[in-house]
Amino acid sequence: MADRAALEELVRLQGEHVRGLKQQKASADQIEEEVAKLLKLKAQLDPHESRQKFVLKTPKGTRDYSPRQMAVREKVFDVIIRCFKRHGAEVIDTPVFELKETLTGKYGEDSKLIYDLKDQGGELLSLRYDLTVPFARYLAMNKLSNIKRYHIAKVYRRDNPAMTRGRYREFYQCDFDIAGQFDPMIPDAECLKIMCEILSSLQIGDFLVKINDRRILDGMFAICGVPDSKFRTICSSVDKLDKVCWEEVKNEMVGDKGLAPEVADRIGDYVQQHGGVSLVEQLLQDPKLSQNKQALEGLGDLKLLFEYLTLFGIDDKISFDLSLARGLDYYTGVIYEAVLLQTPTQAGEEPLGVGSVAAGGRYDGLVGMFDPKGRKVPCVGLSIGVERIFSIVEQRLEALEEKVRTTETQVLVASAQKKLLEERLKLVSELWDAGIKAELLYKKNPKLLNQLHYCEEAGIPLVAIIGEQELKDGVIKLRSVTSREEVDVRREDLVEEIRRRTSEPLHIC
Repeated sequence: MADRAALEELVRLQGEHVRGLKQQKASADQIEEEVAKLLKLKAQLDPHESRQKFVLKTPKGTRDYSPRQMAVREKVFDVIIRCFKRHGAEVIDTPVFELKETLTGKYGEDSKLIYDLKDQGGELLSLRYDLTVPFARYLAMNKLSNIKRYHIAKVYRRDNPAMTRGRYREFYQCDFDIAGQFDPMIPDAECLKIMCEILSSLQIGDFLVKINDRRILDGMFAICGVPDSKFRTICSSVDKLDKVCWEEVKNEMVGDKGLAPEVADRIGDYVQQHGGVSLVEQLLQDPKLSQNKQALEGLGDLKLLFEYLTLFGIDDKISFDLSLARGLDYYTGVIYEAVLLQTPTQAGEEPLGVGSVAAGGRYDGLVGMFDPKGRKVPCVGLSIGVERIFSIVEQRLEALEEKVRTTETQVLVASAQKKLLEERLKLVSELWDAGIKAELLYKKNPKLLNQLHYCEEAGIPLVAIIGEQELKDGVIKLRSVTSREEVDVRREDLVEEIRRRTSEPLHIC
């Protein structure tokens, strides 16, 4: 009995704690975690009762999407897909899970975030972590050496979600990749052009694309005195410089990863530099870095890349940033990441990055890891961070209280009098058969006012009204919902008139 009293007290205290968090407007993740603890305590009080009280929720790091949210997502996807197709890409798909062995050893320190599945009959499987490794497996398995493809699909990461910032455990990636042996930096430049085209088209704010090269990083680590065995782990630390200050990164390198302080200081002299092609030229003259073969190759390619980016008219969006490391193990050359910039509040202030929205790079060795003969297929690609973009667009629409259409209905077939259901059904069928997006209310005798009100709520632009007089005259009254203007249209001309009036170009959001 004393145990039960103690448990009841714990339930009471935990309940107060949860209520307090809600009043303080704590993060949804923190509240969810504490509610889960409360439910566990309640389950101990009465196990039978807890079985009946099933809590309906989505798993941590996932979410449902309402029709309004899906309408926004479809428009964003449409912009991205049209851009990929404009650049000549084909589309592929791969399984949502892969053999565990396919994914193992490709993601560096992030490998711990892979979702492993239970043995389902002799195969050890994992949910895909990204779309790049499955693409490399696809190339090797089908013996392809040349393809330009895009792939839009969900991936899974056992990460700590931050859902307000668009970070989930289940999320979409939109990838574009060019595989094949081509002259240096031409495909790489096109990938950066695509990234800039998409981010400009989405109108989500000013952005900057940071670029670097893994060969420059590896050369820099070598001349600074980083042991070969620590290259990847130090690379992972450097990659955090966009989130934390140099001192914190240095402490991790020295304290957690055992790097000598003087080596970390030498790294710090390089990785805090950023600029344009002039920085590339400056580093080509660096007495130490220019003596490293890998770094020299990387700098030479970046100089050429800047020439192509200038011809594409996007060099003003690009910054050579020596702190950009991209933690994934498979990158071998140029790497890049696009960040949104916060508008400076005062003149002279540096723009602040508010999060990565796209990234990518060159990975020339990944396909060879899967090929039995080790045959390499050079690849370069990019991935658009659509979840982050969705979050930004949704927040903007909420702030503006902007109405979002969730259907594409062009016209509602309505009646002005009773006993006209058959005529409405005939007309809506004619419109569907002609490819017009049309609806009608599922009532025998709906009031005209209710039908018009439905159009206003759903954002339907036109109403095709049938009345007894219209039937006698062989016309349909076509009404514009916004202007309330009405015109009589001959029944045989109705389809063409609806098309003419609803052929406005689509807006992004």
